[in-house]
Amino acid sequence: MAASANTLRSSALALCYSAAEYCAPFWSCSAHTGQVDVQLNSTMCLISGTLHSTPLPWLPLLYKIELPALQRKAATDKLVKKIVKHDSLPIQPDILSPPLLRLTSRKPLWLDLQPVDIKSRWRHNWKSTQVVNSHLVCTPTIRQPGFNLPRQQWSLLNRFSMEQGHCGASRRTWRLTDTDLCPCGETLTMSHVVESCPLTNLNGGLSRLLSG
Repeated sequence: MAASANTLRSSALALCYSAAEYCAPFWSCSAHTGQVDVQLNSTMCLISGTLHSTPLPWLPLLYKIELPALQRKAATDKLVKKIVKHDSLPIQPDILSPPLLRLTSRKPLWLDLQPVDIKSRWRHNWKSTQVVNSHLVCTPTIRQPGFNLPRQQWSLLNRFSMEQGHCGASRRTWRLTDTDLCPCGETLTMSHVVESCPLTNLNGGLSRLLSG
């Protein structure tokens, strides 16, 4: 029996995200943080059953895990708050009276001490993003419909939401087939299957599929 979405989410947080965020406040401004994010995105694709061509803004929504950059910012804010409260910490003077920046390539944590509400920032980022079917999600900070479905159904639902699946159009893009046509004669895309195909369309389309 396949693990539930909640089990996979807990496993990802415990085994991958916790390791990826170790001492994050001290390296979160590094130019190499993208390499860490690549691995976390790969983890999200694995546990959600989505393809690597999935638009990145969609991945955190599937398991209600905040964006890595926002999690690192939250960890930094928490550390700074602790430092400011304890006069005995040797690093406190560097936070309250930062030294002059000698190298422009260096980005110490005291360059950005303005605390951020990560949920509000996440909602703002989602509203301003331009990805397929973003209108289907009004609130990215809550669990999306279908989270409690069996893994196979949950994965398939995710692929329809993001229009990234093993359909004719994708398979032709990947050079796995010579044709992208549906038996009805139209281009076979994930949206075509539920929205417009006379053979398989669902009354209400993708919105009805997601609403259960």
